[in-house]
Amino acid sequence: MIKCKLWVLMGERKLNVTELARETGLPRSSIDALYKDEAQRVDLGVIDRLCEYFGCEIGDLLERTAN
Repeated sequence: MIKCKLWVLMGERKLNVTELARETGLPRSSIDALYKDEAQRVDLGVIDRLCEYFGCEIGDLLERTAN
């Protein structure tokens, strides 16, 4: 199972979904789905932009856990 840790990165910077969408130019709906860990499919461009914004690696944003 893949878990998204976007909420952790956002919490460290005290960002809400609307602020992150405005600052990255990403759709609010994409950020909201990742934040709530409800996304079933994610565009690689979204992951790339989030990693660039937070200055992190993919492993800091996404984590694979045992089912």
